[in-house]
Amino acid sequence: MSTEAELREIVEEPSQTLWDKDIARIDEHARTIIAHSPFVLLATSNSEGTCDVSPRGDPAGSVLVLDDHRLALADRPGNHRIDSFRNVLHNPHVGLLFLVPGMNETLRVNGRATLVSDAPFFDDLTVQGKRPRLAVLIDVEELYMHCAKAFLRSSLWNPETWPDRKSLPTLGRIAKDHMGIENSAEAIDEGLALDAETNRY
Repeated sequence: MSTEAELREIVEEPSQTLWDKDIARIDEHARTIIAHSPFVLLATSNSEGTCDVSPRGDPAGSVLVLDDHRLALADRPGNHRIDSFRNVLHNPHVGLLFLVPGMNETLRVNGRATLVSDAPFFDDLTVQGKRPRLAVLIDVEELYMHCAKAFLRSSLWNPETWPDRKSLPTLGRIAKDHMGIENSAEAIDEGLALDAETNRY
């Protein structure tokens, strides 16, 4: 399959209503969802189209709505790979998916991003007394709600469907096997847990 026409032979055109749901601005409902979202996925790609999706978590309300067309997302301490930021420097197009715990619908935002190292709104991005070093400023070009089907199919918020955490490998075990680290998985996990607790912001 190589053309949209071939694809549309399998997937029929949506109704006009589904195209019209894109309001391309941050209205009162989007503001409410963003204010209650503690977790957002940031999708970026480089100039060659290689994609990356990065999870971003903060207390609900930490993503700032600057006006009807602009959002600000703080950078927090991480692994220093800056994958998303390197991509934005070469290709400003980004996608955001806002999640609210217990809510099956999600808010999708697409736009153009720039990196800023300081601005008056940085004070409003401060969490636990820590002001961010960088922020992503996003000019909203598309904004619309995504229906509940994916969350209903996956039962994501239903604890009864969750696997026993002990049946899954720890990050320490994965890191040891992926990277050939000599330390025990238990020691790696202890170090990771300490780092997560002491260097959140």
